[in-house]
Amino acid sequence: MIRSMTAFGNARVDLEQGTLALELRSVNSRFLDLYFRLPDELRHAETPLRELLTANLARGKVEVRASFTRASNTEVTQLDPEWLTRLADQLQAARKILPETTAPRLVELFNWPGQRTNDALDPQVWGAACVQAGQQALAQLQEGRTREGERLAGMMRDCADGVAAIVDQVETHLPQLLADHRDKLATKLRETIENAFPGGFTHISGAELSERLSQEANLFALRIDVAEELSRLRSHLEELRHLLTEGGGKAGKSGGKQGGSAGKRLDFLFQEMNREANTLGSKAGSMEVTRAAMDLKLLIEQMREQAQNLE
Repeated sequence: MIRSMTAFGNARVDLEQGTLALELRSVNSRFLDLYFRLPDELRHAETPLRELLTANLARGKVEVRASFTRASNTEVTQLDPEWLTRLADQLQAARKILPETTAPRLVELFNWPGQRTNDALDPQVWGAACVQAGQQALAQLQEGRTREGERLAGMMRDCADGVAAIVDQVETHLPQLLADHRDKLATKLRETIENAFPGGFTHISGAELSERLSQEANLFALRIDVAEELSRLRSHLEELRHLLTEGGGKAGKSGGKQGGSAGKRLDFLFQEMNREANTLGSKAGSMEVTRAAMDLKLLIEQMREQAQNLE
């Protein structure tokens, strides 16, 4: 399955103690890079989240953001009188140096660290919630990656059709190219002989002239023979269509890494196709073949750029 590396997924889990929100943002990267932005209270969930993402993603720079909101507590918290006394003493000591120091408000006292002992996050409960939210966000992320991958694959298929059309055009043009070269060579030989030896054709038989033309034409045909390059381009196109259809292999139960190497394989394939296009251009015997080689390189580069976005 072809997947893009650019996608977004989010999830929300409601608990008695509050609400957990988790986001996954993925962009292009040569490898799998995970970045976690978690509050200190949820830092313990980084390891299971990392294991979850590593098992299901092959490439991409993935940013993981999580936040939580505590549920409002309707029960009236009893303030500790001894703690209030110590706090008042500290306030008086502070006012001796900073006279304008204001006293804390009642709501601040209720939310003061040490007073909300019942609100401490249970690592086991909130850790499980993080994994649950991670699974939901990952499923959404994978769906987005798949949709974007299908669009990119469609673009590359269009380019592949263009490459196939150019290969057919060059292959069809080759016999005419050889015939045109033979005619040009015959004209050039006649002009050369007439200029060097006026009336020289009386001393040269038609068989000798035909043999010379045949030798030159054969040498030219060998020099511009691109059948091997065209054959390899066709073979590469078949492999390209296979990768775009199968995604480089069947994915496992989790839809993860096993089928996630399509991007790297496509990048290598386009390098090979570009090599054949360069050889075709170096052997070009006409402007038509030269233009065809340039058009091939342009289409291959367009496909290579799209492949950079694939997992």
